[in-house]
Amino acid sequence: MKKFLCVVFVPFIYSLHHSQAAKKSFPCYDLSSVLKVEPTALYKPHLDASKSFSVHLLKDSKTVQKYINNGKFHKIKKTGKGYKVQKLSYSRPYMVSKAKTTLEKIASKFSKDTKGGTFTVSSITRTLEDQCRLRRVNSNASLGISSHNYGNSFDISYIRFNDVLKYNPKMEVALEKVLKYYANAGRIFYIKEKQQSCYHITVRNY
Repeated sequence: MKKFLCVVFVPFIYSLHHSQAAKKSFPCYDLSSVLKVEPTALYKPHLDASKSFSVHLLKDSKTVQKYINNGKFHKIKKTGKGYKVQKLSYSRPYMVSKAKTTLEKIASKFSKDTKGGTFTVSSITRTLEDQCRLRRVNSNASLGISSHNYGNSFDISYIRFNDVLKYNPKMEVALEKVLKYYANAGRIFYIKEKQQSCYHITVRNY
């Protein structure tokens, strides 16, 4: 009887293991579907700017690690003058050098203009797999390619200043003034996202 049970259950266990392994080997997104999504006229300049840094579309952790290893991506500190990075569940604290520097300059100017104020960075670099996971909890996340997928975009919350989650119109106006300054200087593109309560900033290859 024991031999019979082994014959019955071993194939079942192998099949279950094989099924789980297959799930792990396939990405949670369909690349062909992602590539078919056309960007809006407002968003297209962000994608064009992203592609100018010679970073290939970030599909998974391995592609990010490759750019970290070859010195193309640089780590963003959790805190700096004028900014704080919130806990990142669906993005990674790495960007190309120019994006990192621009974030720091924006934060420093914001701190100076607000006499020591800080803003919160809510999202940085995302892979397609990160984006797919995000869509499972937030249907508003991008269906197509995002400029976050190239390591030169980040989001700044406009409802969290000085590490306090509260609407602060004075600080929001100060932040947008700084963003306009850098946009007019040809350093960034930015969009105010109402559903996410953040400014989406893409650094240009100036």
